[in-house]
Amino acid sequence: MERIVVKASKTYDILIEKGLLERVGELTREITSCKKVAIISDEVTSRLFSKTVTESLRESNFEVTEFSIPSGEESKSAENYVRLLNNLAEEKFSRSDIIIALGGGVVGDLSGFVAATYLRGIEVVQIPTTLLSAVDSSVGGKTAINLTAGKNLAGAFFQPSRVICDTEIIENLPDEIFADGMAEVIKYGAIRSEEILGFVRDGAKKNLDKIICECVKIKRDIVARDEFDTGERQLLNLGHTPAHAIEKLSGFETSHGSAVAIGMVLMARAAEKLGLCETGVADEVAELCRKENLPTECAYTAEELVGIAMSDKKRFGDFVTLVVPKKRGESVLQKISTSEMKSFFEAGLE
Repeated sequence: MERIVVKASKTYDILIEKGLLERVGELTREITSCKKVAIISDEVTSRLFSKTVTESLRESNFEVTEFSIPSGEESKSAENYVRLLNNLAEEKFSRSDIIIALGGGVVGDLSGFVAATYLRGIEVVQIPTTLLSAVDSSVGGKTAINLTAGKNLAGAFFQPSRVICDTEIIENLPDEIFADGMAEVIKYGAIRSEEILGFVRDGAKKNLDKIICECVKIKRDIVARDEFDTGERQLLNLGHTPAHAIEKLSGFETSHGSAVAIGMVLMARAAEKLGLCETGVADEVAELCRKENLPTECAYTAEELVGIAMSDKKRFGDFVTLVVPKKRGESVLQKISTSEMKSFFEAGLE
């Protein structure tokens, strides 16, 4: 078993190995003496995995309650957030009990925010069931829900008590869900690791364990230095400013991974045209995205993207911090005025 230790405001382990789902009970019991566990899942993960997880938890003498939400980005809402808080209160969960987030990024983000705010904080174990959540959203303590104005505009920094990643689940994902996660993998390569880019080129599935571990180690190191997203951690947002706009403009018909792929290519093209990036980086990012069956072309105008991006949480007054590729395996933070954002996006769309 690979054990990666995250040292932030809370120190915790990320456990990575095939077959861990059947060991959730013992792996959770290692970190808590509580009696009650609330599993939060969506309709898909509940159907596929909750029986295995529930049986494992009960074998370790946990009392198990399960709450389920509809699948999809629209479930990361204020309505579901409040409903889950009320569910926990009705079931008389205390601060000594624990939540298990069983699902992808939507379940993990929502469950984490519920855990951060129920009784001012209750422990949460993240069990990522998608590649995207395994390499990114389950690690680092960012929790959130979406507001009408945009994605992830209400949330909290709240570290999990443990992350349990069963790579057998990830290997057997449907192709489109696996591809969604590969956008985040390519992102890690583009910001920090030529090695990851090489793994993707060589074949993601045959290098899957290495890819997950390398991505998680990069995020671990960045979170340890900048837990609260005031500097270096913003590098993890490569492509995300246009991506969040693309998701909203599509009515969330465009998945997060697909939007990130488009956003990364847009940013790399803009950086090259503006002389901020070595020639060829944009073509490589686009090529790797296409290799993983991800889109690379944006259907919206710069004006449409900016209209949404003005509500992005990375905007500070009249400035926004963009993540800009510099060369293969390296990206930097670039602060620009909001008045320049349209021309920047236009350069990436040409």
